[in-house]
Amino acid sequence: MNQILSIFTGTGAKRQLTGKLGMAVHGCAALVALAVIYTTTIVYVDLYVMMVVFLSAMLALLFINISPGPLGRKDRPGLIDWCLVLASIAVGVYFLLESQRIAERITLLFPLETPDLLAASVLLALTIEATRRTVGFGLTSVVMVFVVYNLWGHGLPGALGFREVSYNHFLDIMMFTSDGLFGVPLRVAATYAFLFVMFGTFLSKAGGAEFFYNLSSALAGRRTGGPAKIAVISSGLYGTMSGSPTSDVVTTGSVTIPIMQRLGYSKPLSGSVEVAASTGGSLLPPVMGSAAFIMAEYTGIEYREIAIAGIVPALLYYLCVYAQVHLRSQKLGLRGLSKEETPPLKGTLKNGGLFIVPLVALSGALLMGYSPTFVAAIATAVVLMVAMVHPSTRMGPRAIWNALAVTTLRMVSVVAACAAAGLVIGGISMTGLGGKFADLVYLMAGDSAFLALVISAVLAIILGMGMPTPSAFILAAVLVGPTLLSMDFSVLQTNMFILYFAVLSAMTPPVAVAAFAASAIADASPLKIAVGAVRLAITAFIVPFAFVYGEGLLMVGSWQAIAVSCVTAILGVLLLSIAVEGYWRQPLARLPRLGFGLAGLLFITPSWWAVVAAVLVGAVAILASPHLRLHGHKTPV
Repeated sequence: MNQILSIFTGTGAKRQLTGKLGMAVHGCAALVALAVIYTTTIVYVDLYVMMVVFLSAMLALLFINISPGPLGRKDRPGLIDWCLVLASIAVGVYFLLESQRIAERITLLFPLETPDLLAASVLLALTIEATRRTVGFGLTSVVMVFVVYNLWGHGLPGALGFREVSYNHFLDIMMFTSDGLFGVPLRVAATYAFLFVMFGTFLSKAGGAEFFYNLSSALAGRRTGGPAKIAVISSGLYGTMSGSPTSDVVTTGSVTIPIMQRLGYSKPLSGSVEVAASTGGSLLPPVMGSAAFIMAEYTGIEYREIAIAGIVPALLYYLCVYAQVHLRSQKLGLRGLSKEETPPLKGTLKNGGLFIVPLVALSGALLMGYSPTFVAAIATAVVLMVAMVHPSTRMGPRAIWNALAVTTLRMVSVVAACAAAGLVIGGISMTGLGGKFADLVYLMAGDSAFLALVISAVLAIILGMGMPTPSAFILAAVLVGPTLLSMDFSVLQTNMFILYFAVLSAMTPPVAVAAFAASAIADASPLKIAVGAVRLAITAFIVPFAFVYGEGLLMVGSWQAIAVSCVTAILGVLLLSIAVEGYWRQPLARLPRLGFGLAGLLFITPSWWAVVAAVLVGAVAILASPHLRLHGHKTPV
């Protein structure tokens, strides 16, 4: 019974395909990557046709590479898998052959033909099954709820009811327009999100990931709490390329967590440091993550503007984590690495310093206003050129072919989540649920913009529980975005606020997917890891409220206002870090600790009276702390 239940509720296992089948799948995956490059950078292809072919190919690869459940076969696909693969290909071929007719028909005016209904129904079922295998029961159940609501929700009383939607109407909107399955999330996945993942893959395969780790080790490894600081720096640098907290934890955490434990860090603490550092990578420009690309497409804001706006909040995030790691290490007496255990900075830069060039090229191209698609393609080309300098990093045809295949296979789960998000967005649009939800938020928050922000933050975190960040962001943006926009917050402020909490859901208890990934490496409770990570990154839960009330932290406004906002926010983050850790040179008693915390919050608050109050409260806390310290005692960790 448990085995049957796990098939329906658990995610599938990634298969390790070998032999001729493995080579064939690898080759197909590389060809998909080449097709994406060709259709996004070289020739113009009808967007609907491109997404149909792309989704069909990705679904076929998904059913080959991911088993139906955690107990499924990991060496080769079964009969059901091959049937789903053939169905995916058949549906793609049908939509491709009928693409001209589909493009010329008028939605809801010309009725769908029987083959259209059959193909659309099969594609809907394939998408739901793909979502279940890759993301799990959480997002799948959300999709199913919205499908049921769309088809039978008209019978509900009151505001939740709506005009009846027939099955044909439902499929017409969902499968034959850009408002459903082939909407913004899938469009982003099939274009520049794919290319940015390719950039990160090539940079990692060429040796960039190893360079960034060695650079972090050379810069911070010998300092107090060196291994944890290495994790903070290297995970941030790698995370901005990967855009996935979970993959960042698995990649960098497999190295940093054992080192931290070897030098005296507890199992939960080592996992918490890695999770906090990895989660922030999805907020760190220039790449950020897939959710930021969806934000650009959904809002119409240039990705360059989003990346610039994200610089200060992301740096404040890592300042908070770094400061707390430093204070915690001092409090616990944790040493750094020895001279023999850290690579020399000069040698590190000599051997791999050229890997900084692709990031500089990427950032420069974004600032010059080039499209994200062009920027990602150019940055990848720069990686290949830089890698040619040293024989040890040079990528031959086989390495390039392998990197292309790995890029496609990494995108499989992202594509499934984006397709599912498209179904939910289409359902919300079709039934007018977004407006009804906005009315509900108004009812709960009244005229309080702050309460509306709190409700929005909680909703984004709840939607992100066990769900990929792109899905969590787009659902929260559709549901609560209109409410915040109506309260005079700008489009940039509103969506950056939602983006932050969608990303933070990856480490927020009780369902913290990044913490579960770290628990397997750290051999510690995922709940303890998640709680510790939230504590280390506490600023990230406060700063979004600051930048929606003052745009200076988003680099909007006069340079004087931006400078003041940045300076006061830095002071606030440092004081909050001291308050959370309860340590500054010596353990602090409760009263000065509260004083530092209050001063920190006031410094981050964007108003002059708050800054004045923060100076007064902070001064009192500093003057009082020598008299109120707990001499000879350490606060519990």
